[in-house]
Amino acid sequence: MTLTPLSFLIVCPLLFLAGFVDSIGGGGGLISLPAYLLAGLPVHQAIATNKLSSTCGTSLSTGRFLRHGLINLKLAVPAALAAFAGSTLGAQLSLLVSENVMKYILFAVLPVAAFFVLNRHLFTDKGGDAVADRRTMIICVAAALLIGAYDGFYGPGTGTFLIIAFTVFARMSVSSANAQAKVINLTSNITSLVVFLLNGQVVFLLGLAGALCNMAGNWLGSGLALNKGTRIVRPVILGVLLLLFLKIIIGF
Repeated sequence: MTLTPLSFLIVCPLLFLAGFVDSIGGGGGLISLPAYLLAGLPVHQAIATNKLSSTCGTSLSTGRFLRHGLINLKLAVPAALAAFAGSTLGAQLSLLVSENVMKYILFAVLPVAAFFVLNRHLFTDKGGDAVADRRTMIICVAAALLIGAYDGFYGPGTGTFLIIAFTVFARMSVSSANAQAKVINLTSNITSLVVFLLNGQVVFLLGLAGALCNMAGNWLGSGLALNKGTRIVRPVILGVLLLLFLKIIIGF
């Protein structure tokens, strides 16, 4: 694909917005992936390039959790190995699916992901810290394998799905679940990115520009009060998804 100034004019503001939204309410992937699609990238290249920018942002947040000692490494290491396996499988499967089929899958996946990300009632913040007992270990590994495969295949909503799995089934608090989810999400991002890189699907220049804008949005959003920032999350995500669906329908 030949990049034009319009490609950057679409991606850079939306990736900034994705980082901003992600830092205050989550769901940035529901903006960043559509941004690359709206810029005209084919589905596989959009997913691959989105992995490049999302890996940069996830690396920063994971490092923050590690520095503060919030990640239970006894749970994180086996879960990361499971995420590696799942994400490898998901990314390879994504490359085998045709462009047209991927568009139809997009119609089904993004609304479901948006429902889970925007429905905060699904988060049950009644649990405690992450404890590396046998039951929790099994749940973490199973969730990392399955959701890691989804992340390799598509991606948006991965962090939310992991937090829901850990709070509901492993009875972690949202903060503990979020910390554990970051390691898994980072692992699946890097793994799938490598698969897409080896298959020549990443658009580097656009992805790196998007990554810088995404990190800038994260930095700005993190400085806002949560109760003020969340007011814009829902309309922004829904607006971007509506634009994407209109583009896909016109494209059909």
